[in-house]
Amino acid sequence: MYELMNAVEKSACYTETAKEIAAVLEGESNLIARMATVANILHHAFDHYFWTGFYLVDTEKPGELVIGPYQGTLGCLRIPFGRGVCGASAIARETRIVDDVHAFPGHIACDANSQSEIVVPVINAHGDLIAVFDIDSDQKAMFDGVDRDGLEAIIRASFG
Repeated sequence: MYELMNAVEKSACYTETAKEIAAVLEGESNLIARMATVANILHHAFDHYFWTGFYLVDTEKPGELVIGPYQGTLGCLRIPFGRGVCGASAIARETRIVDDVHAFPGHIACDANSQSEIVVPVINAHGDLIAVFDIDSDQKAMFDGVDRDGLEAIIRASFG
């Protein structure tokens, strides 16, 4: 079982992690390098992160997400817009928090150990959806508004 942080501890961890990410990314313009760095640092900052990574909008196949940089077990290679939590986030361009992925309509089971999930859309400075940032936990109900706020701020600062 994970050591659960209270909201204040979790918020502070996001603040410190955001500073670390900003420092490492300073001067780096390559999108894949930036995504790989964000996924790596966040994956190791929180015990409840089981799978952490990006699904990129495939410019050659509109309406599909394709696996990008990630940490964790093997991910799905492709996800259609509108399918699963990632596809729902891509269509709505809104963060999705799911306490029990097995109860989510159309859930895609890339790894049967995944129990809860948060997905944050990645919008660039031009307002285009370029990816979604997906985090899974192997425990139910591991994500909340503190995670949403912390992750959205990091994604905005890193890619917006």
